Amino acid sequence: METNYLARLNQINVSDHLEKKGDFSYLSWPNAVAQLRLADPAAFWKVRGFNGLPYLKTEAGYFVEVAVTVQGVTLSQIHPVLDGKNRPLFEPTAFDVNTSIQRCLVKSIALHGLGLYVYAGEDLPDGENASPTPPKAPVAAITGARATAAQLRHIERLIDETGSDLGKVLDYFGVTAVAELSSDAASRAITSLDKTKRAA
Repeated sequence: METNYLARLNQINVSDHLEKKGDFSYLSWPNAVAQLRLADPAAFWKVRGFNGLPYLKTEAGYFVEVAVTVQGVTLSQIHPVLDGKNRPLFEPTAFDVNTSIQRCLVKSIALHGLGLYVYAGEDLPDGENASPTPPKAPVAAITGARATAAQLRHIERLIDETGSDLGKVLDYFGVTAVAELSSDAASRAITSLDKTKRAA
């Protein structure tokens, strides 16, 4: 693997392996692991233990942590134990904990570049050109109410703070200006940009 492994992993297009759950797209853990091991067969990961348990119990809920090592660099991600609607579980089952560990593993892999664009709300990784597609109808026209002035200011500030490509954000939502975003689309953009900011 080349010295800048982040750049290489970030170029891998995992779009064909994405699955949908509600409004969210995600990369399943078997596909994330397969793509990572194809790129670096020596990559490995470890679930952190807390007093002999694979989770940490707090007043805010339960959390898991997974550390992934690629090319000698170890990065870890902490993930809450959530239900199917992304709400914290205060009495999780073993299955819930295991599901969160697998989600955490995928996000830890993403910290190394593989599938990172999925969490930034982008359609394709840097450098990949999509085949021409018909122009999409503006999201705002489909979903109703326009974004509020506060939402628009927040989006513009986050784009500036994260160094995100405004053109990609606009293309993703099928609009030509931030002001055309619906309130719904603006909320999704803020969530995505906040994730990018936290990952930076």
